Formats: sequence, C-alpha cells, structure tokens
Amino acid sequence: MVENIKEIVFGKRKDPLDPRVFHNLSLIAFFAWVGLGADGLSSSCYGPEEAFLSLGKHTHLALLLALAVVATVFILSASYSQIIEFFPSGGGGYLVATKLLGSGPGMVSGCALLVDYILTISISLASSMDAIFSFLPVTWYYWKFIATVCGVLLLIVLNLRGVKESVMILTPIFLLFVLSHVFIIFYGIFTHGAALPGMISYTIQDTRAGIHEIGFLAMAVILFRAFALGGGTFTGIEAVSNGLQILREPRVATAKKTMLYMAASLSFTAAGLLVCYLLFNVHAVPGQTLNAVIIGGLSSHWPMGHAFFLITLLSEGALLGVAAQTGFLDGPRVMSNMALDGWLPRRFTHLSERLVMDDGVLVMGAFALLTIFYTHASVRVLVVMYSINVFLTFTLSQLGMVLHWIKQGGRRSIHGLMINGVGMVLTAGILVMTSVIKFREGGWVTIVFTSCFIAVCLLIRRHYQQTFKALRGLDEILTQIPLPAFTVPPPVKPKDPTAILMVGGYNGMGIHSFLAVQRFFPGHFKNFVFLSVGVIDSDRFKGAAEIDALKRSIETDLKKYVELANRTGFYSEARFGLGTDVIEELDVLCNQVSKEWDRKVFFTGQLAFEGETFWTRILHNQTSFALQRRLLFDGHEVVILPIRLRLENA
Repeated sequence: MVENIKEIVFGKRKDPLDPRVFHNLSLIAFFAWVGLGADGLSSSCYGPEEAFLSLGKHTHLALLLALAVVATVFILSASYSQIIEFFPSGGGGYLVATKLLGSGPGMVSGCALLVDYILTISISLASSMDAIFSFLPVTWYYWKFIATVCGVLLLIVLNLRGVKESVMILTPIFLLFVLSHVFIIFYGIFTHGAALPGMISYTIQDTRAGIHEIGFLAMAVILFRAFALGGGTFTGIEAVSNGLQILREPRVATAKKTMLYMAASLSFTAAGLLVCYLLFNVHAVPGQTLNAVIIGGLSSHWPMGHAFFLITLLSEGALLGVAAQTGFLDGPRVMSNMALDGWLPRRFTHLSERLVMDDGVLVMGAFALLTIFYTHASVRVLVVMYSINVFLTFTLSQLGMVLHWIKQGGRRSIHGLMINGVGMVLTAGILVMTSVIKFREGGWVTIVFTSCFIAVCLLIRRHYQQTFKALRGLDEILTQIPLPAFTVPPPVKPKDPTAILMVGGYNGMGIHSFLAVQRFFPGHFKNFVFLSVGVIDSDRFKGAAEIDALKRSIETDLKKYVELANRTGFYSEARFGLGTDVIEELDVLCNQVSKEWDRKVFFTGQLAFEGETFWTRILHNQTSFALQRRLLFDGHEVVILPIRLRLENA
C-alpha cells in the first residue's frame, strides 16, 4: 500500500539506463522559458511598481527608467549568452566564479545564489497569496499564512515528481499571464497613443526643469535610486545558464533561444507597465497594486470587464506562485555543484527514483518554510531581504568574464569585454545601492544569514580536505604494496567459504578491507567475490556517454581487485550494477550472488573517525549500516570492517 501511495504521489520509477531518458526529461526552449523565465517575468508584478513609486513627484523620469530597464535586461541577457557559450555544460554564477576567479569567490557566489533562490520561493508564494486573498472576504485573511505554507509543500511534491512534470502543470498559468498582460499593455498604449509625443516632450521639459531646480546630480540620484529599488525586475536572468543541464540538445542553441524569449518578454512587460503608469498618471491606491489600478481603470467599462480584471490579477498571483519554481529548479543544481567540490555534503548530488535531486528540493523547501515562518509570510519584510544576493552573483560572474576577455585578447575579446564590462558596472552599482538602501530596513538579515552559510561551507570543505588527505595517504601505501606474480588464477572452490566484499573503486579503503578479511579470518576464506555499484548522480547524469564512462571505470577497477586476489592465491570474480541508489543496487546484487555460493559472508568497509560526532555522520554516508540491516533481515551474515581514520587538528 505504501509503495502504491508513493507511486501515485511521486510517479513511477524512471530508469537512468534507458537511452531515451535524457531526451524525455529535457526541456525545449518554450518549456524552459516557462520553468526558468517565470521568476524574471513575475518580478514585473512588483519591480516596476516599486521603481515608479520611488520617483515621487518626478514621475516624468519613468520614460527614462523604462529605457534603462530595457537596456539593462538585454545587456545582462547578452552577457549571460556569452557565459552560456563559454560554459556549454552549465555556467551558473557558482561555476563561472569558480572557474574564472577561484574556489573562494565561487563559493561566495554559490552561497549568495542559494539564499536568493530560497527567498525567491518565499517571496513569490507570499506575494501570490497576497494577490489571491485580496479578492476574498476579509474574514478569510487568517488563512493566508497557512495557504502560503501549503503552497510550498505543493511545489515540493511537484518537484519531487520531476522537472518536466512540474513545468508542464504550471504552463497554462504562465501563458494566461503573458497573454493578458501583453493585451493590457498594447491596449493601454494604443488607446493613449496620441499622448505619446506630448509625453516625450513633457519628459524632456520636466527633466530640464528638475535639473535647473535641484541640479543634475540630484536628478541622477533620484533616477538611479528608483532603478536600484526596482532591481528585483532583473532577478531570474541568470536562471537559464544555471539550468543548462536540463535543456534539450543542442543545449547552447536552446539556452540562447530561451534567453531571447526571457529578455523580450521581461523587457516588454516591465517597460510597458512603466509607460502605462506614466500615461495614466497612476497614483497609489490603498489595498491595490498599480497594476490593479491600471487594469481596473481600463476594463471597468468593458462587457465582462470585472471578470477580466479578476482573471488578469489572479494570473499575476498564480504566476508569482509559478516563479517559486525557479528556486526549486536551480537551487538543487547549485547545491549539487557545490557538493561535488566539497563545499556541501556529498548527498546533495544523489538522484531519486524519479531522477530528481530530492535532498536539494527538500532543503530548499525547508529553508523557504523557515523564512516564511520568520517573516510570517510578510511581503514587506521579504522584499527587503530579497534581490541583494543575486546582484552579488551577477557582479562576480561579470567580473570573471571581464578578466577572461582581458587575458584572452584579440578582436573578439573587445566585443565581449564591452558587454560584460557594462554588465559588471550596472550590477555592481545596483548591488551597492540596494545594500545601502535595504541594510537598515532589514537587509542585514540576508547578509548575516549568507555569512553564516559561507562559514558552514568553509567548515565542511575543511573536514573533507582533511579526510581526503588521510585517505590519500592510505591509497599511496596500499596501492603500491608488492605482490607475487601468479600467471594462472587459482581454481574456484565452490564448497569452501567465500568472502563477498563490497568495494567502491580501486583505492586504499577497498584494499584495506580485502587485507582485513585475511587478517581477521586467516586461512578461512578461499574465494573472493567483489561487488561494486556505479552511482548515477547529478555529475554522471548528463548523457549516455557519461554513464558509459562510469561503466568502463567500474569494470577497470574490479579487474584490479580480481587480479589482486588472484595474485595473493585466491579464486576471485566480480559483479557490478548501475543505479541512483547504492543500497538498493547492492541489495539486489548481494541476493543474486548469494544463490551461487553455499558458505558465504558479506563484508563492507566503513570509515571510523576518532571522536566521531553528529557532524561526521552527516558529512559521510552510512551505507554500510543501512545495508547490513537489509541483508540481516534477508537471512545473510554481514560483517562491517572499520577503517580507522585520524584527522589532523581533529
């Protein structure tokens, strides 16, 4: 019953060895635009409004602001298109900064990006519920917080089912928003088209008058402050380069097409709304967004106008919920890349039966819930915490590309240097202004949390480096031990005791376990069977070629173990499997092999740290203990061989 319920909720298990699986799971440009572009497009629901209101009485600057938004979106998109070309296997902020600036700046960029993705989930869902509950009776407002929490839980379940499944479910909401807002913007501009020439003239005259009254510098500060406060408009542009691995081949071409869709839709919507604000001379109305004021004013005299008004604003609320999807799509992928480099626990690279990085999805969801509980789903508080970190990642990525073009030189580098250089100046300026403006209002919470996250990553990396150093010493000693030369392998002795040893690569741990069996049971075992499982994690799950390479690597390592046993006087053979769950695959292998040998004992090695703590248990897998429990209840004898490890400065 449990398995049936699990299948209904999360879907049937997927086979990572199916050659069609990569094609079936990848996204074409349109669906990538939906899944990765919703974050950027949804920011047009609050970014332009925040920028316009900050202009105060100088609303004539909205036209210049709209032009600045369009230029910024396309500059950032162009710069990230270059990053996509330079990193065709995935070039998010973490990888770009790591490759071009070093591991330290890369880790800072990754931490900043993860915190921003967590806040993306929180603020998107909180804003969504604000929009939806604004149409419901006031007595229902009590349930808004609970609905926000339920929204996070729903997205967790959808993403545990799979990327493509979650995107396809949310596509109708995305399209409804796009079509309704494109119509509103076109209708609003064309019905007031006669006012456009006068608006341009009015903007020029008022700008000159403002400069004469308060000075050019003051006017520039007002414009730039509004531009910086509307910086949330530009969040999400980096999502395509972060999520390149989930795109359909050819990935670079698909990513560029997706980036074009994103840039065109975001710049048109954000700039179009700013122009409409100016054309309609919109003022803030208590309890309504500026978008609601415009849409209500335009549709009030239409047949079914109220229904259109409700549907359009509900599409805004729903799209904000869809925008949270970006955090669940790209957050786990960033965590996986950081885990591969030792900044986070290795478990964040693991895939579930649905080929999803479920640990990453669960952690992103858990932290999003924590921020919602901390702020009580208040958009006012969340918006202060939001969008600071993303500009830190932007700036580091642009800086890395600028240094790359300077080192490379040549005519092509001049073009790239201009695009990334302008992008770096823009993002660095927004970062400084946003941090200064938002710091005292609550932005310090984001900065403190990100700093704590960085400190934790440094501690994890330090532990892994000490562990690898200790294991490397074990490898250097045991992989170089002299062996006698046996030209003919010993014959099989099926009636004699057999040791079935589970290994993971030809290394000091495996050799130590093999020698430990002989040391603990001298002369008892006559046959050795080596079992190994190739784990298909996020690093391997990129294409059929990577899985074939994994298979060849395992076969090579197992041949070395068989040769080691043969040359020390034992009959030996090896078996292996491939899968996403090492315990499941080893369980299957063990039960298959156990039928072939009458007198057998299973052995598996496990690292034993001096002064083991909760910390070491989190950072290192407990596969041996979990497997032992399974095999014991299958009726097999299992021995865990401890491998003592003393870390420096432990």
